[in-house]
Amino acid sequence: MDFNKIRKFCRVFRIIIGLALIIAGVITGIYWFYLGVLPLLAGLLNFCPLCIMSKKCDLPQAEEK
Repeated sequence: MDFNKIRKFCRVFRIIIGLALIIAGVITGIYWFYLGVLPLLAGLLNFCPLCIMSKKCDLPQAEEK
């Protein structure tokens, strides 16, 4: 099992959500929105600690012959 990979859709989704939260924090001045750095980093680094714990984001494994 390769924990360093998340699905392409999840990766793009995390990057968009992270950027949206950071932009909302800049516009509103609410510092809690800067937590958008976490999903942004997860998307950019292609690594998600929550996927390791939940094992629900794993990519389908190819069968070895």
